[in-house]
Amino acid sequence: MTLVDFWFWLIAILWIGYFFLEGFDFGVGMLLPILGKDEVHRRVLINTIGPVWDGNEVWLLVAGGATFAAFPIWYATLFSGFYLPLLLILVALILRAVAFEFRGKSSKLDGPTWRSRWDACIMFGSYLPSILWGVAFANFVRGVHLDADHEYSGTFFDLLNPYALLGGLTFGALFLLHGTIYVSLKTVGAIRAEATALAVRIGMGTVALVLAFAIWTQVLRGDFGSLVLMGGMVLGVVAGILLIRLHQDGWAFVAMGAGIASMVGGIFWTLYPNVLPALDPANSLTTTIAASSDYPLQVMTWIALVFTPLVIAYQAWTYWVFRKRIGTQHIPMPVDHGAAHKAHR
Repeated sequence: MTLVDFWFWLIAILWIGYFFLEGFDFGVGMLLPILGKDEVHRRVLINTIGPVWDGNEVWLLVAGGATFAAFPIWYATLFSGFYLPLLLILVALILRAVAFEFRGKSSKLDGPTWRSRWDACIMFGSYLPSILWGVAFANFVRGVHLDADHEYSGTFFDLLNPYALLGGLTFGALFLLHGTIYVSLKTVGAIRAEATALAVRIGMGTVALVLAFAIWTQVLRGDFGSLVLMGGMVLGVVAGILLIRLHQDGWAFVAMGAGIASMVGGIFWTLYPNVLPALDPANSLTTTIAASSDYPLQVMTWIALVFTPLVIAYQAWTYWVFRKRIGTQHIPMPVDHGAAHKAHR
């Protein structure tokens, strides 16, 4: 394996880590209006991901930085051709991060309204990136309009083709189910029972989307390797649903994670040796064309070999420390600052 190949597959692993980890906290954000019946229930949901959500986003930063350093032409083409979708994702992620920090800083005049507005931002910042990531990665598989200089020559609406929209729905449904199973794994009491029941209810719809996406992907660019990986995605989701029905929360979460990993691995498998296929194959951007020179790749490889295990170990330790389940009994009753202020007046 050359250094170019090593970095292509390392970037694939980084995206797998990002979607596996960020996927469930996107799902938790989507669940706020569904399982968050009141402020206490919403606090339980947010506290399940409170210690880890910002660490999960580190995988996206590292994946983007690795792409910039190892494949600068790929990075430049992506950010020129996918500028509007990526900008929308960035804005949604910023809004979501701000909402997590500010929802608890209730206004003295209007506490519940203040929190509900930030909750809406969390929900928006979870749904939109989930769907747009699916649209983007489906376009990577399908191919985009590239000219002879490997620059994007299409429009924003070219990215909203039927296969890409199916990819967006599939990613959104997968992350919602992933988050529901995570809530079942991390909570106790009524909220856990509600999450388990919801996972079963939305399971069949998710399987239908996943199966349709897997078949369409196979028709577009499939071979035996992608068949195995896309099949693993379908099996992982089905196993996750069956296991959650049996109240095997931990194994259901592992199965869903394996399904998401298989999906992302399958997408990168269909790409290789391209990093961005073109609708005209002669203009496709390959790993060789997009890669940096050998010296930067060598330096980056040593850095990656030293620091990647440290980052993984630290994040694994974080999850171990915050491994316990939580419930409504762990949440103090909220104080309505608005009512208190009016009473004081």
